[in-house]
Amino acid sequence: MNGRARARARGQALPGGSSGQPGSLGSTPTLPLSLSRSLNEIISVNLFLNLFKTSVNTADGLSAGDSGCTLVERGGKTRCNFQDLGVYTRETMAHVKESKTGSSGIPVKVVTNLYNLGLPREWQLYQYHVTFSPELESKRLRIALLYSHTELLGKAKAFDGAILFLSQKLENQITELSSVTKRGETVNITITLTNELASSSPVCIQFFNIIFKKVLKKLSMYQVGRNFYSPSDPVEIPQHKLTLWPGFAVSITQFENRVMLSADVSHKVLRSETVLEFMTNLYTRIDRSCFIQTCEKELVGLIVLTRYNNKTYRIDDFDWCVKPTDTFPKRDGTEISYIDYYKQQYDITLTDLNQPMLVSRVKSKQNSTVEPRVVHLIPELCYLTGLTSQASADFHLMRDLSKEMHLSPEQRQQRLSRLADNIQRIKEARLELEMWGLQLGCQVSLTGRVIPTEKILMQEQTCLPMSAGDWSKDMRNMKIIGVQCLDNWLMLCSNRNGEQAENLLNCLKRVGSPMGFHIEYPRMLSLKYIKGPSQICKANQPVLQPEVQLVMCVLPSNQKDCYDLIKKFLSLERPVPSQCVLARTLNKQGMMMSVATKIAMQIICKLGGELWAVEIPLKSLMVIGIDVNKDALNKGSSIVGFVASTNSKITRWFSRCILQNTGTDIADCLKVCMKGAISKWYKCNSELPARIIVYRDGVPDGKLKMVVDYEVPQLLSVLTEFATNYRPKVSVIVVRKKCIPRFFAEANRSLQNPPVGTVVDTEATRPEWYDFYLISQLARQGTVNPTYYNVVYDNSGLKPDHMQRLTYKMCHLYYNWPGLIRVPAPCQYAHKLTFLVGQSIHREPSLELADKLFYL
Repeated sequence: MNGRARARARGQALPGGSSGQPGSLGSTPTLPLSLSRSLNEIISVNLFLNLFKTSVNTADGLSAGDSGCTLVERGGKTRCNFQDLGVYTRETMAHVKESKTGSSGIPVKVVTNLYNLGLPREWQLYQYHVTFSPELESKRLRIALLYSHTELLGKAKAFDGAILFLSQKLENQITELSSVTKRGETVNITITLTNELASSSPVCIQFFNIIFKKVLKKLSMYQVGRNFYSPSDPVEIPQHKLTLWPGFAVSITQFENRVMLSADVSHKVLRSETVLEFMTNLYTRIDRSCFIQTCEKELVGLIVLTRYNNKTYRIDDFDWCVKPTDTFPKRDGTEISYIDYYKQQYDITLTDLNQPMLVSRVKSKQNSTVEPRVVHLIPELCYLTGLTSQASADFHLMRDLSKEMHLSPEQRQQRLSRLADNIQRIKEARLELEMWGLQLGCQVSLTGRVIPTEKILMQEQTCLPMSAGDWSKDMRNMKIIGVQCLDNWLMLCSNRNGEQAENLLNCLKRVGSPMGFHIEYPRMLSLKYIKGPSQICKANQPVLQPEVQLVMCVLPSNQKDCYDLIKKFLSLERPVPSQCVLARTLNKQGMMMSVATKIAMQIICKLGGELWAVEIPLKSLMVIGIDVNKDALNKGSSIVGFVASTNSKITRWFSRCILQNTGTDIADCLKVCMKGAISKWYKCNSELPARIIVYRDGVPDGKLKMVVDYEVPQLLSVLTEFATNYRPKVSVIVVRKKCIPRFFAEANRSLQNPPVGTVVDTEATRPEWYDFYLISQLARQGTVNPTYYNVVYDNSGLKPDHMQRLTYKMCHLYYNWPGLIRVPAPCQYAHKLTFLVGQSIHREPSLELADKLFYL
């Protein structure tokens, strides 16, 4: 073993890092000090910090797989995020303090994937602080001595070395015990009652999630990431070398009136190919002199699964110097080779003794200042997960995959029923709940409401769509609201694609005329052969005059660097809207008119035009969408997309994109964006907006408090800069596309997706938040996923009915699709903007394009 490899391995790079397997040494992560006031009211700070510093032991405790993990680590892996539990926003809104439920619409009965969690009346969790005299350094010894008093403590107990949880209250507030060690030393144990926790307290919610984690393990399920899967029941898709592990996403949460379990079906996509097999195939296909560079480019950043312990890791690097024959130090200081380790620990015999090591840097979830520990992984034992971009573009693969993953409401309900039955049927799982006085109850049904269908307003006509999913046929031969003529534009293509370009021009003229969109013949730039992306940009430079309205490029292939360079050049150096079209798209027989219609609509938007509108009863209303995305090139950077309406009809938009040097999901540039948006509104309307509604998308679990405490004040602080008495009515709404609760409508003795426009604002919502679910898209396949809205700030006084209805209206205004979408249009615009910048431009686009939807 060479010096570099030994230095990496000494106390840093060890295989796996899982339970029953050595992991790298490091300090115990500490809890961040940003605790909410509400939690400090529940339990004292000292005991709370002590609770999360130490880990719960396996013996008679919570989970056999949780040894070495703190309660925050284990609870944080569930969807019931601890930091979000301490946020109380509804109490600051007087108009919804008594009721946040709407009343308009047609009632509809829906079945949910929520289950009652039966608790005895007046159920409480009792928390005790335990001290030992003399003090004992060994946590294992402390646990063993305390658990020797099983008759007093009972079976339902969890002890982490300092804090003890019991389901039954001890007779005395302070209980004195004594135990004798194997050496004959007497140890006095003092157990002091510190808290009686109600079932709705954040600590209890975390506790329930940990208990249910053990219940799922009793069902022979394994935790991978946040969810639980059954490797013993795989679904093979051999024609694509894929394997699906069926599983569930579960969470226990305090809903409006009770604690309930939410469960949803999940799938883990595994490729039936190890990293070593991928590397071997790559080695035979490419020039061997660039194998290392190509291998790192293809694999670094991917997620792999090690089936011997069912853990997932991210490939951060390769260590080409370390081989399976090299040794590493065990925790007891002895050296062992990787070959012998995997043979002894997992009875696995490694076949390739020359394969390099994969490097994964595992970060602490609790303390970002702690140096990540380095884990060495064997390529032969690592299976690739997820799909490559090439696989995602394979129609046949995605079709076969969707047959297994996109379950109908009836199929999803059957899977959920099977899970509930297994918990009741399998004795070990049922007893795990009953030991703590818990019982899995019946599935919850509730009443939702269907919001009336919106009318689509065109220039001279109004249409009521036959289908909310797609109203393109209803709009046919109707004139759009408005757009300028396209009379000065460029079209670039190769000589090989000249015929397709001419056909596209003719089709654009044909579809544009009924819309009221006049298109002149462009200046054509034909290149003999497009050898590279730089040639396209060089061809554009001499003819790109300031009056040019649009540049269209017919690309011979979907080469990413070619597309990126065009977008970068036309968004930064010579800012002008651009439209890229693949030549193969223009070869689709029988679909040319449909393709031309979509391209014409995109061009109209990029010229600053307006396609359609819906009725907006609120006057002087500005709607904003915010999203944060990662930069694919600069890993330490994040991109904030900010899109705001600039007219009362909400058909014109102002877009701003700012790059942050931090890789966080929290925006710290909102003052600049907000100031620019209000200034633009004033310029267009000669007055300041009276109402501002902000839809904030892209908020990860656990960051809700940061939005409330950090982002909302940024938005509000700008308002006073415009006028002394300027006090607009402001609402800030967090939008989440991913949520566990699902809703099924009963019809003809079967379950189906609820109607488009269904709102749920009772029972499945949270008592401390002003929140609701909205189904605003049509699901043609599988089960529809509701969008979850949480109003975190609101001084507008709007009734819940009006807030829900306005949000539904916003889902009609995304001009890239003539139909309803899952989120409000400004959120989707902000997402498209950050995606373009993060994938192609990597810099802030020119402000000359800010009043056009150039990123569609």
